[in-house]
Amino acid sequence: MPTVFTHIIEGRIPGTFVWKDERCVAFMTINPIAEGHVLVVPRDEVDHWVDLSPESSAHLFDVAHVIGRAQMTAFACERIGLIVAGYEVPHTHLHVIPTASMADLSFANAAATVERAALEAAATRIRAALRSAGRDEASD
Repeated sequence: MPTVFTHIIEGRIPGTFVWKDERCVAFMTINPIAEGHVLVVPRDEVDHWVDLSPESSAHLFDVAHVIGRAQMTAFACERIGLIVAGYEVPHTHLHVIPTASMADLSFANAAATVERAALEAAATRIRAALRSAGRDEASD
């Protein structure tokens, strides 16, 4: 049975994308810990990140790195946090989160809901920073 992330990737559920390539996508989470919180997700459904091929794993982390740099530009944050938890959805995903302190990395701080306009505004800032860095994978 396809995961919610597969439904988002295939367009059956709306998603606010900031990155698309042949191996993965990145989109805004609907339960952000902080403004600009992005999920990097492989197109292939792999439940646990340790089961990814070394090439897929490297690609996801490379994309997370590029997105993290764009978030630094877009949100002028102190650091970018990276969490690989894997309990919420049985489909590997990397949480890439703009932060000001360790306290910003608690899932207890995740928003229960967020306005679509707020997700779109944050995504627009990230896509602009990606394009400014010469990344064609930035996705509307």
